[in-house]
Amino acid sequence: MPNSRKRNTISRHKDRGHYDEKTIHEILDSGKICHVGITLEGQPFVIPMAYARQENALILHGAPNSRLLNQLANGLPACVTVTHLDGLVLARSTFHHSLNFRSVVAFGKARSVDDLQEKHAALVLLTEHLAPGRTKVARAATDAEAKATSVVRFEIEDASAKIRTGPPIDSPNDMKLEVWAGIIPVTTLEGEPMPAPDLAAGVVYS
Repeated sequence: MPNSRKRNTISRHKDRGHYDEKTIHEILDSGKICHVGITLEGQPFVIPMAYARQENALILHGAPNSRLLNQLANGLPACVTVTHLDGLVLARSTFHHSLNFRSVVAFGKARSVDDLQEKHAALVLLTEHLAPGRTKVARAATDAEAKATSVVRFEIEDASAKIRTGPPIDSPNDMKLEVWAGIIPVTTLEGEPMPAPDLAAGVVYS
């Protein structure tokens, strides 16, 4: 993924920037929620959405009357971000506190997915990204349900990743302070499945 434009060039902590496709795709594939930003009539909007990556594009979906999706389908430029918080970095001074994280900022435009077969495939991809294996046990969307869903394919034109790892970076004068410094790891874990209250007896999660 070439770093071809100024809009995706990281200016602060350049050493933390990454522009290779492998790193960017790994961060995208590890996430479930993205934030989609557009500007409409001078007003910025940022909307959280589920997504799935398909090659060098992101699949987004929602209701047919979604203003965001309708604008994306019309080719409005957008910015999509994904962030993973990996740790709280606590220094000896509050000034040097930080976060360990992995993030991607992507720029591009989208197109509407109108072909019914392509739309079904996109919906399967979304479901499998959110809950791997789910499409093997749950009923697939009907043609009517697919037609009642707006799906867009956001083509990534430019993107960059930014990653911070490691311990706090204290000022030399603060090293003598008897204050705990280090990293508090932050992880996102899926918990035990909670059955729906109306689930039939004997049906187990798989």
